[in-house]
Amino acid sequence: MIERSGVKLLVKREDMNHPFVSGNKWWKLKYNVEEALRLRHKTLLTFGGAYSNHIYATSAAANELSLKSIGVIRGEERKLLNRTLTFVKEKGMMLHYVSREDYRRKNESFFVEALQEKFGDFYLLPEGGTNSLAVQGCSEFAKVFLAPISFDYLCLPVGTGGTMAGIVKGLEGRKRVIGFSSLKGGTFLNTEVRNLLGTESKIKLDNWQIETDYHFGGYGKYTPALMDFISSAWKDHHLPLDPVYTSKMMFGIYDMIARGRIERSSTVLMLHTGGLQGTESLSK
Repeated sequence: MIERSGVKLLVKREDMNHPFVSGNKWWKLKYNVEEALRLRHKTLLTFGGAYSNHIYATSAAANELSLKSIGVIRGEERKLLNRTLTFVKEKGMMLHYVSREDYRRKNESFFVEALQEKFGDFYLLPEGGTNSLAVQGCSEFAKVFLAPISFDYLCLPVGTGGTMAGIVKGLEGRKRVIGFSSLKGGTFLNTEVRNLLGTESKIKLDNWQIETDYHFGGYGKYTPALMDFISSAWKDHHLPLDPVYTSKMMFGIYDMIARGRIERSSTVLMLHTGGLQGTESLSK
């Protein structure tokens, strides 16, 4: 199908940039960790689910820098840990479980104050690591490593919108950026990205869109068709994909090409954002 359309598909393998702090997590954590060290914090605290790539990467980064780490985990404590949570505990991360109802209040001041009373001083990283420093890191990545590549479309998975906002900024209005939401009802991500982009740029940053029809039932959900697609990508291209983010993006790219929504004879650069550890966790 790709051959018939004349579309050239390139893959930027950021899943290979670090054994544990891989993909976009490296760039989202880079300036946050620098800021934590500058402020002389000894502990990183962050939020995520039981299969969170961000929790995984944060625990590894903290361990390498001899920092303590705390993961506030959505949901009830499990007696039998999956591979993600086993890994983070091995890296020294303390796990603090909260109910899903309480987790929804994680951004409220009283919730953070309660965590400070319980754990003392820490550097707070939001869920997914998305904040202005994360956007700064992803913008730098786009300027240095993506801008020199010749392409027409840049495609990436979207979870919280931080990586996409950074890449849009870093490309400075050039090319077309297409994000693929892994969340059901992901239209709100358009607002999130606009807010993260801000209004201070002198360049018009409207060269992006978010596709919301390729979530396969929602975050962390998948179908037999998606799993078959993952198997085919490995068999045909020796390309590992995860069922949460990258496979949904690549499936969406193929579908858009088939429907003529990506121009013939164009070049698509697909950003592999890592997350392969999630595949191992789901198999347990």
